Amino acid sequence: MQDSATIAAADHAARNWHFEGRFGGSGDDGYRTAFCRMLLDTYNPYKPAVIEWPELEPDAKSRLLALPIWDIAVQTEGKARLRILSYARTVADPLLRKALEHMAFEENRHKEVLSHLVAAYGIQLEPEPEYVEPRNPEWGFMVTGYSECIDSFFAFGLFELARRSGFFPPALVETFEPVIQEEGRHILFFINWVAWHKQTMPLWRRPWFFLKTLGVWGFLIWERIGIARDVGGGPKQDANFTVNGAGAVGEDIDTRTLMDLCLAENDRRLGGYDPRLRRPTTVPTLVRLARRFLKKKK
Repeated sequence: MQDSATIAAADHAARNWHFEGRFGGSGDDGYRTAFCRMLLDTYNPYKPAVIEWPELEPDAKSRLLALPIWDIAVQTEGKARLRILSYARTVADPLLRKALEHMAFEENRHKEVLSHLVAAYGIQLEPEPEYVEPRNPEWGFMVTGYSECIDSFFAFGLFELARRSGFFPPALVETFEPVIQEEGRHILFFINWVAWHKQTMPLWRRPWFFLKTLGVWGFLIWERIGIARDVGGGPKQDANFTVNGAGAVGEDIDTRTLMDLCLAENDRRLGGYDPRLRRPTTVPTLVRLARRFLKKKK
């Protein structure tokens, strides 16, 4: 068992990072090295098998079991791992491939954390489906990356909302915190990969990549239009939980205030990394735009 000082040091290193080298535009080797090293250098070496899940009071356990997210959360991580590994096999650059393989390892570790959590608290999951590699590895990686950009933005705010409301006991919040922060590192890596990838591909490929990006966003919007979807043939679950789940975590909060919280948490979680790296902008920009048309609840 690691002592508290070691755990605190690992947590700090996972949240704060600066690249010592120099880099110019988003297409140069230094830029690629920077965003790859960010992911590799900020690794937090916690082990799911030795996490001590806190004992919960009956009401807290009931609230946890009632959340409609567990099957879809476990399966999302399983699909993410396979999609990232599939794309990594197509990458020739050793450092980028190593970073992608590490990202896939962390996604699988998230799945292990969730699996241990549901086992610890007696949450029943549906049988997992067979995970199938995407026919187009780049498409699959982009679907995972942009999906995480959407989901993580709202998850940051909802996790903080659950902490403030006491929906999750402090001990459980502290235990699950590294997983939430890792998603921030993943979207930071992905957004910078997109910028680098576009700049380093041949000019003739860029229009097609732009259309592919639009296609991915269209697919993700279509996926989230329906409030519920069938997960592995099992019971319906809320695919939009990270967007409309404020009520589920025990807090009566208006949409504008939730948006403010998500924006603040997004800035806080990504604020410790080298400011020269790009940050996700699409979801925060759309939320700021929508926020202008909403009045704060009195």
